[in-house]
Amino acid sequence: MTTATTTTLALRDCSTMLRRQLRHLQRYPSMTLMLVGMPVIFLLLFVYVLGGTLGAGLGGGRGDYATYVAPGILLMTVGTAVSGTSVSVAMDMTEGIVARFRTMAIFRPSVLTGHVLGSMVQTMLSVGVVACVAVLVGFRPAASAVGWLAALGTIAVFSFALIWLGVALGMSAGSVETASNTPMPLMLLPFLGSGFVPTDSMPAALRWFAEYQPFTPVIEAVRGLLMGAPAGGHVAAALGWSAGIGIGSYVWAIRRYNRL
Repeated sequence: MTTATTTTLALRDCSTMLRRQLRHLQRYPSMTLMLVGMPVIFLLLFVYVLGGTLGAGLGGGRGDYATYVAPGILLMTVGTAVSGTSVSVAMDMTEGIVARFRTMAIFRPSVLTGHVLGSMVQTMLSVGVVACVAVLVGFRPAASAVGWLAALGTIAVFSFALIWLGVALGMSAGSVETASNTPMPLMLLPFLGSGFVPTDSMPAALRWFAEYQPFTPVIEAVRGLLMGAPAGGHVAAALGWSAGIGIGSYVWAIRRYNRL
């Protein structure tokens, strides 16, 4: 079999697994609704309940705080997506479908690739919906089209890395319940970073953690890109974190898959 033929078959199998995941999303919309609903609820809570006070602390008002908090909410959407990915993978593992796929003449990594690509589609659509809601409640980005593309690219790269982490966590979980709980810290990290308040307002120990955990540089990169501010250093840090998390998670997931 030629290399070209092997590549074609691999792409075909990955495409088939992607269609399988997209059909699952259509059949079970509750996970997508949760993925969109939770960030939207937090957005409304922080803007309309706390936004007046927090906005005054930033030297502005409710609208200024909506602009400040929107990037953190977008990254919360990405963190929430990891839980859905982990649960989806764990369901396949516990129901035995992965063992059945392994007996078939298909490109072996296509099973995991389908999960990753399906989750990427779901995540980026959810980010788009949350961004639209943020604009409706007062988010006013100043970015050009290039800035928007760069911000979305940064979110996409970080999402891809975290989704691979979700795949690895789902494969390592012994049950669907464990898979749903293990990624929970990723949903909380935006709170312990610069997503909702500046890090310089935090106590020293918490400030140190907030500034050196992975979500903060991504949030600051997206915030800078959307507001037309210099963000080169934050973008570099965000891509570095994404590469580290993505490569480590990919190796972990593939090793777990090959041990089955």
